[in-house]
Amino acid sequence: MAKISDPLVVGRVIGDVVDDFSPTVKMTVSYYNKKVFNGHELLPSSVTQKPKVVVHGDDTSMRSFFTLVMCDPDVPGPSDPYLREHLHWIVTDIPGTTDATFGRELVNYEMPKPNIGIHRFVFLLYKQNGRQTVLKTPTSRDRFNTRKFADENNLGHPVAAVYFNAQRETAARRR
Repeated sequence: MAKISDPLVVGRVIGDVVDDFSPTVKMTVSYYNKKVFNGHELLPSSVTQKPKVVVHGDDTSMRSFFTLVMCDPDVPGPSDPYLREHLHWIVTDIPGTTDATFGRELVNYEMPKPNIGIHRFVFLLYKQNGRQTVLKTPTSRDRFNTRKFADENNLGHPVAAVYFNAQRETAARRR
């Protein structure tokens, strides 16, 4: 059960994107060796290329496979996210204790492009029941539903999650 001080609760990732869960696997996400931490802000210009996502685990994780989902629940803007969620990336069949490059990219990486307000970009990691168990590919990036995707593919609850914030860069901010 998540605590009120949990950054995923404070950032409303738990609630808006997924139901309450307990992380059981360690995952690190980094852009150009800059590690992503919950709630930290990254500039859109620094997240143009897909990040390095590493799944850390124990001996049982070595024989496990994982699915990574990246989405933006704040589309078109956080005050009225009526297009929630926008899908940015899906990688399946990631072997435990490796990184996402060893998986199968189901939906290619799309760089974050927030237009209005501060957006959350959420990475969720799910443990698969076996290899090639994710069979239902989303038909659109728009109005993606992480809960529904996980349910349709029997992924259960996430085993790890992290998110960062980003907002549109103005000419003055880039200097």
